[in-house]
Formats: sequence, C-alpha cells, structure tokens
Amino acid sequence: MNAHSNPNRLLETVLRHVGHLSASLRPLDTGFPGVSIVRADEPSDIDCAVSRPLCCLVLQGRKQVTMGTEVFSFGAGDTLLITADVPTVSQITTAEPGRPYVSLVLELDPVIISELSVEISQTSVSAPPVRVDQTNAEVADAACRLIQLLDRPESVAVLGAQRLREIYYWLLAGERGSEISRLGWPDSHSQRVARTVALLRADYAKPLRIGRLASLAGMSRSTFHQHFRAVTSLSPLQFQKQMRLIEARRLMVSEGQSASSAAFSVGYESVSQFTREYGRMFGRPPARDAESVRKQSEAAA
Repeated sequence: MNAHSNPNRLLETVLRHVGHLSASLRPLDTGFPGVSIVRADEPSDIDCAVSRPLCCLVLQGRKQVTMGTEVFSFGAGDTLLITADVPTVSQITTAEPGRPYVSLVLELDPVIISELSVEISQTSVSAPPVRVDQTNAEVADAACRLIQLLDRPESVAVLGAQRLREIYYWLLAGERGSEISRLGWPDSHSQRVARTVALLRADYAKPLRIGRLASLAGMSRSTFHQHFRAVTSLSPLQFQKQMRLIEARRLMVSEGQSASSAAFSVGYESVSQFTREYGRMFGRPPARDAESVRKQSEAAA
C-alpha cells in the first residue's frame, strides 16, 4: 500500500489551511512542534543551507536537492528523508499559481525517536544521509489526521502530541526506520558526529582543527574521518567549505556585504579562491548571484 492510493487527501487538507495565504518559500508554522508547510506559486531560485534531520512529504509540484555530487529529483507522492546535518543545495523546479508546490515538513526530534525506538525494539544502521522514497501511506494518513486537528483547535492540546507520535511510529516502522532510529541513540556514531557538526556550525570561520573535532567525537583522527564521511557524505574540510559559502551568500543577500567583505567574514584569506569555489557551488560569480537572489526576493514580496 502506498500514498498514491489516495494522493489528494493530505494535499486537500493542507491547502484548506494555507491556500488563502500568499505563497512564500519560508516554512509556514502549523503550531505542531517541528511541523511546517512550504507553498510556492513558481519555481524558486537555488537555496543553500545546512539541513537538519527532517522528513519532507511532497504533495504537489517538484523539487531538486543536491548533496555533494548526488542530485535527487522528486515530486508529488515522494518523501525526502535527511538523517544528518548536511549542506544541501535545493530548488523548487515545478510550481505555478493554479498548481503550487506544496510540501509538509517534519523536523525529526531525537527524543521522540529514542522513546519509540525502544518501544518497538528498533535497531539502527548506517546509511546515506539523504534518501528519496515513495511516501508511505500510513505516514501520509497520520499526517492528514494531524493537520485535520486544525479544524478543531480545542482538540490540539488533547490529541496533537498523540497524532504527532503516530507519524514517528510509522516512520520508524517503515523501510527507513532503522536509519531514522540512529538519531535517537545518544552515543551512536551519528550523534558523536552531530556534536562535531554543531561545533563546525558555530566555528566555521576559524581554522579547521581535526584533532579537536576527533577528541569531541571520542575517536581517533582516522576513525573520525571515516565516520564523519559516512554520516554526512563529506569530509570535515568539505563540510566547512560549504558552510562558509552558504553563510557568505547570506551575508551578501541579507546584509548587503560585498563579495570581498563576505569572503573575509567567513574565514577566506583569498578573494580569488572564494570566487572560484563560490562559482563552483552556486553556478554564478558571488556578486551576480547575490544580485539575482535579491531581485527575485523583491519580486516575490
């Protein structure tokens, strides 16, 4: 059984609550912890970010996500699963005013995962951090029942947490359950690497110190490299580089910094090196890319 047996039910339920709102690439908060909705009336520009673990059910339209050298293209009836903090480049590729892109996003909570993994005796396995699969029907049905509570706000306090846990249950009971469950084990390789990722996120502009990261993970340098790449698909240096470029783009677009100023702000010592690496990641020189993103944001406002 799969979500295509009743493809419109969850979409209709979601649109009933966001169809009247202006389209926005910013996630729309549902009021349920970690659950948001994304709606867009037209294809988006390229968006780069360090994605936290999440489950994204695409209900209408299409999207493309690139992680490292892997490109994932998916659409209605598909689920994007990310099980580690990884830099991604994403773009909504199919959307139009009468048929917008719509997705339901659940940021995965390690506490709920840990509790349920024990209850259903779920074991964890290592796997690539980004997957695309056909949406599980039980997950879609549980998500639909959760969003339906918005029709009766007084029921949210009583039933909201229960229905949210039901979504997690079906995720853990599904084909990717063993991969998701590793997020809930505090001393797993995944969680050890997550601690180092948190440090990289905070100190991305500082020189990379592998010894410090390996010590934080409780591993030797060689073991740390092995497990970091297994969890994130990137080396620590590649991860830091993408973090720097993503932040530089934000500084240019949101704060109006010049390319050279942004480069030095995120830790680059050479503007020419920054320009080369930025172009490889975003497909355009820094200044031209930032200007394009600003114009698109102004047009959508």
